[in-house]
Formats: sequence, C-alpha cells, structure tokens
Amino acid sequence: MTSAGGSFGDGAAEMANETEVEVPVEGTSAPAGPAEDISGVDNWVEEGGPLEPQDVVEVEQAGPSADDQLVERTADLQRLQAEFLNYKRRVDRDRELIADNATYKVLTPIVEVLDTIDRAREHGELDGGFKAVAEQLERIVAGLGLTRFGEPGDAFDPTLHEALSHLGTDPEVEVVTAKVVAKAGYKINDRVVRAAQVLVVDPAEPDA
Repeated sequence: MTSAGGSFGDGAAEMANETEVEVPVEGTSAPAGPAEDISGVDNWVEEGGPLEPQDVVEVEQAGPSADDQLVERTADLQRLQAEFLNYKRRVDRDRELIADNATYKVLTPIVEVLDTIDRAREHGELDGGFKAVAEQLERIVAGLGLTRFGEPGDAFDPTLHEALSHLGTDPEVEVVTAKVVAKAGYKINDRVVRAAQVLVVDPAEPDA
C-alpha cells in the first residue's frame, strides 16, 4: 500500500515533467514547436530576396525625370511670357486708339476754323495779330498730327476727295483730276478727318 506522502510526491513529479521546457544549449537548434507557415517568405527569398539599394533608386525614378520636369517648366514659362506680350500689345494698341479718338474728336471742329483762315489768306486779310494767331494755331494742330491735303491737279481719289461738281473734260489730264479745290482735306495719320472738296474734270476722249 502506498503512503499518502509517496503518492503526493509522485504526482508532483509527473506535473513537473509535463511542464518542463527544454532550454537549448548555446550552439544548438531550438526544438521545433508549432511551426508558422513561412512558405511565403521562402518563396519571396527564392524570387529575389530583399530589395537592393539600386532597386530602391529605380522605384524613386519611376516618375518624370528632372530633365523632363525642367522642359515642362520652361514651356510653361515661355507660354506665360507669350501671353503677357500679347496682353501688353493689346493694351498699347487700345491706348493708342483711345488717344487717336480723343485727338480726332478735338481737332474735327478746328477744321472749320482752318477753313476761315484759308479764305482770309486768299483775300489778303490775314495780317497783323490775326496772322500770328492763325500761324500759331496751324503749328499746334500740325504738332497733334493734323495734316492738310488736296491740291489742284491731284488725281481724284474717292477715299480722299469729295467731288462737288463736274467741269467737263480736259485734254491735259489722263485721269479724272481735281481741277479746283473748294476746301482742303485734313487727316490724322492715315485717318481722314474731312475729305477734300473738289471740282473735277475728265480726260478728253480719244478721236475715233
């Protein structure tokens, strides 16, 4: 018959044996426990292993290169410069047009004053202080770009002349010609302020 003390000792020994964990000795392999599935790791190692430094560089350079980015930014800058130059040209052109319109509006009524000066000059009435004022006015309007045109003998141009009357034919002319200038024409640069008012003659018809 086994004593109580002996039975307790045997049971404790069995429990100790069941829970005992083997500690591997240095230099030996640990006992295999429940194995994790590392087949994926094996496959990864077999297919190429960890990334090498050159592989990392290749991944970083997958986007546009520095040269490509430089070309793109240069094209953007050139496009912006072209747009700015076009805008500046439009602004300058609009500014000139506004100035021309303002000058045209101011000088148009003065043309009638210049007509009066012309008639006074033709009749010998342009003298003294009136002459000085008239000459000063003519210099001022000329400085603003107002020029006079229309002289007897000019070939008739419907864009520059207004024919008031037809005086028949003249054997001395070869084309329709302004024979008499009733009122001179005026223009600012290439813009006609008033057409010259003229009397015209036709060339004589050739003998049959």
